[in-house]
Amino acid sequence: MATRSVVKTIVEKGAYHDSVVLMLVTRDLMAREGVLDASVVMGNDMNLALLRRAGLLANDAGDIGPNDLVVAVRAKNATAADDALAEATRLLEARSVSESSPGTKRPRTIRGALRAAPGTNVAVISVAGVYAASQAWDALLAGCHVLLFSDHVSLEDEIALKAYATEHGLLLMGPGAGTAILNGVGLGFANAVSRGPVGVVSAAGTGLQEVSALISNAGSGITQGIGTGGRDVSEAVGGATMLQGLEALQDDPATEVIVVVSKVASRPVILRVIEQAGRSSKPTILALMGAAHEFTLPRNTVQASTLREAAALAVAFARDDDIEAVRARLGAEEEEIAARAVALRQGIDPGRRYIRGLFSGGTLCEEAMYLWTKRLDQVWSNAPIDNASRLPDSLESRGHTAIDMGEEEFTAGRPHPMIDNRLRVDRVLQEARDPETAVILLDVVLGHGAHPDPASELAPAIAEARDIASGRDGGLLVVASITGTEGDPQGLSRQRRTLEKAGALVMASNAAAALLAGAVADPA
Repeated sequence: MATRSVVKTIVEKGAYHDSVVLMLVTRDLMAREGVLDASVVMGNDMNLALLRRAGLLANDAGDIGPNDLVVAVRAKNATAADDALAEATRLLEARSVSESSPGTKRPRTIRGALRAAPGTNVAVISVAGVYAASQAWDALLAGCHVLLFSDHVSLEDEIALKAYATEHGLLLMGPGAGTAILNGVGLGFANAVSRGPVGVVSAAGTGLQEVSALISNAGSGITQGIGTGGRDVSEAVGGATMLQGLEALQDDPATEVIVVVSKVASRPVILRVIEQAGRSSKPTILALMGAAHEFTLPRNTVQASTLREAAALAVAFARDDDIEAVRARLGAEEEEIAARAVALRQGIDPGRRYIRGLFSGGTLCEEAMYLWTKRLDQVWSNAPIDNASRLPDSLESRGHTAIDMGEEEFTAGRPHPMIDNRLRVDRVLQEARDPETAVILLDVVLGHGAHPDPASELAPAIAEARDIASGRDGGLLVVASITGTEGDPQGLSRQRRTLEKAGALVMASNAAAALLAGAVADPA
C-alpha cells in the first residue's frame, strides 16, 4: 500500500524577499531527497490560488496576507517535509545576511551609485513601485537618462518625470520599460544583436526584442533600441518618450531606417507619431498593433501588420531591396503555413478544437490574438484586446485562450516567466489534460536577464503533454517560437534543438507560430 505524501506550510508575517531569491530557494528545496513539490512565494491571492490548486497549502496554514512569506512543501514523509522547511529558513536567513554584509559595499541609492561611478549617464531603476519615482527623480536631476524598469508608478509621476526629461534633453524610458539597446549595450531583457543601420523605438518590451532579433538574424543590425513603457502611448501621457525617441533616431546619422513598435496606442498618439515620421526622409515602418489602416501616411512611411513584417521591411529598406517583392515573399510563406496546417490537423483528434497560448511576452501574446481574431470567432485572455473576451478566471481556459503569464497577477511575488517557467510548465500539462486542446503555443524569449536555458525547463513538459494527449485520444500539437539570436547566452540553435527533440514544432517568428496555430484550429 502506497504511503500518502505529507504537506506542510510555514508562514512568516511581513517577511519580504526578492522574487528571484524565492525562485532559487524553491529550486533548492525541489532538489532535496524526499521532496515531491515545493513553493516559496509571497502570499497574494493568485499565489495562494496556485498553491491550493497544487495541493500545497496545508489546512493549518491560517490567515495569509500579500506581505507574508509562504513556504510550502509536499514530501514523502513528515521528516522530509520538516527538514525541507528548516532548510528553507536557513537559506533565506543566509541570503539576508549576505545582502546586508558590510563587505559588499553596494550602493543602496541612485545618489550613492553616482558617487561610486562619476560620469555615469544612464540609470536603470528596478525597485518596488512606491520607491521608483523618487529614484528616477534623483537620476534625472543628476543628468542621467533613465530606464525605469519598475511597474506601479503613478500616472501623475510618469507625466511629471517625462515632462522634466523632455525639457532637459533626457530620455525617461518607462515605467515598465523592460528592454533597451543603447550604443550596443542591452539593458533589462535584451538580446545580443548585431550593430547596424536600423533604429527602433518601442512601447512594447518583447516587441523590441522580437523585431531587433529578427533584424539581426536576417544579417542586418540595430543602432539604438529605445523602450518607452507601454503607458507612454496612452492619451494621458501623449507618447512623450515615443516622440522624443523617434526624433532622436531621425537626428542620428548612423540610423538609416526607423521602426516604431507599439501595443494598442491612442489615436491622438498615432497621429502625432505619423506627423513626426513625416518630418524626416528616413524610411519608417510603423508596427502599431490594433491600428486600422485608415491613416494617411507620409511617403517615407509604411505600416506593418506584424513584427515579422516590420523586421523584414526594415532589412529591405536598409539594403534598398524591392519592398513589394518582400511582401510577396511573406505572403507566399503564409500560404505554405496554411498548407502545412492542413496536413498537421490530420494527426489531431476532431474533438480537440482549441488553441491555448501560454506567453511570457505580453507583446507576443497580443500579436497572436490580433492574428487569431482574423479567423477565429473569439479569443479569451487575461489581457484581452476587448473587454468582452476577458477570462473570468485566469487559471481556467475556455475556447481559444491566450494567457499573458507576465501580467501582474502572475508575477506579484514571483519571478517573471522569462526567468522562471515553472508556472508555464504546470499550465502546459493542465492544457494537455483538457480533451478540447488542439494546439499549445509557447514563446521562448532569450537574452540577457532571461533564464539561462529555458528550453531545458519547458522540454520535459512538452514531451509529457504530448504523451498525455496521445494516450487519451490521438495527440495535440505543440508550437513554439524563439525570440533570440545565436549570440545570446542561451544560444538560439541550442534552444531550438532542445524544443524540437521534445516534440515541439519551432517556427521562425511569433507571427509565423501564431498563424500556424490559428490555421490548425481553423483549417477552412
